[in-house]
Formats: sequence, structure tokens, C-alpha cells
Amino acid sequence: MFTGIVEELGEVTAVENLGDSSRIRLRGPLVTDGAKHGDSIAVNGVCLTVVETGDGEFTADVMAETLNRSSLGVLAAGSRVNLERPTAVGDRLGGHIVQGHVDAVGTIAERTPSEHWELVRISLPAGVARYVVEKGSITVDGVSLTVVDAGSDHFTVSLIPTTLALTTLGRKQPGDPVNLEVDIIAKYVERLLGARTGETAP
Repeated sequence: MFTGIVEELGEVTAVENLGDSSRIRLRGPLVTDGAKHGDSIAVNGVCLTVVETGDGEFTADVMAETLNRSSLGVLAAGSRVNLERPTAVGDRLGGHIVQGHVDAVGTIAERTPSEHWELVRISLPAGVARYVVEKGSITVDGVSLTVVDAGSDHFTVSLIPTTLALTTLGRKQPGDPVNLEVDIIAKYVERLLGARTGETAP
């Protein structure tokens, strides 16, 4: 489990296309400190399994399902990525419950800068819009954020200077894809209520 509090702004150093999957190598001295084969690290909000580590870098395999359901397929050498290690039992839950399972890919639609923060509007598929509510939590490229406004095909978030400086969200431009993970609690509630009424959630 993750919390959406990015620990390190890492960098992709190599991408190997394996046909129905990819192997990526990433630099992240902080998150690789003490990491070993089989550990999990979230990359732009996607939970990946560490294959190898060394010299402040780690490799991970990305299967076709993940490439199809996230924006990891567009990564190339030099791409910056948000990195987070799993939360240890007993640690503070700084953001919200994040699984590292991407629900959809959204698109940066508009950025409106202010003196000390920036309002960002992000488009999202209709299939996940119902899980996004005003003042609720959502994960964008692995960053736990609070929804400012929720529409039928978009939502907005406010980014503070720390988020702008220390995550990829400070660099994303209109048209760029972002990984979205909605609040898991909302999906469970929908499923349970659907079971009681005889309806099945898609």
C-alpha cells in the first residue's frame, strides 16, 4: 500500500521493448536504498516489482496490461517519474490509501497559475468520473491530491509550490497523459450497494 506522498523525482535511464512487455530501468537513489528483488516501488502511481538494483538504480518489468492501462508506455530514457516506496506498518498515512493500481489515464487539459499555487484541470473517462467528488481524494501520477471541482468529464486540483517543484506535475503540459487512481473506498461502496439492490457495478 502507498499513500501518494512522492518521495523522489526519479529518471528513466533505459527502456527495453520485449514485445508484449517492457523492462524499464530507473534512477532513484532514495527509494532504492535497501531495496531488493521482489520489493514494490510505485512509478507514476503504478506499483511495480523490483527485478534488480544497483548504483542507485532499479529495473522493473511492465506487462501488457499495465502498458495498456497506464501512461508507462510513453516513458523513454530521460523521462522524469514520481517514485514512492510502500508504507510500512505503523507509519503515518500522509495522503490517502493508494494501491498503485491505475484506473484510467487522464489528460492535462488546462493550467491556471496563481501567485503561490496553480489550478490544474484534468480530463478523465466517463467510466471513472462517478468516483470523483468535490473535496475527495484522487491519485494523479502517484500524487495524492484533493479534488477542488468535479465534473462529468473532468476535475480540478490545486498544486502547492512543493508539489510543483518535487513531482512531475510541475512539468506536465496540456495534452500530457497522467495516471489516475480513484479512491478504493468509493469502488467498494458501489459494489456493496449494487449487491444489495441486485445491480452489478461495471
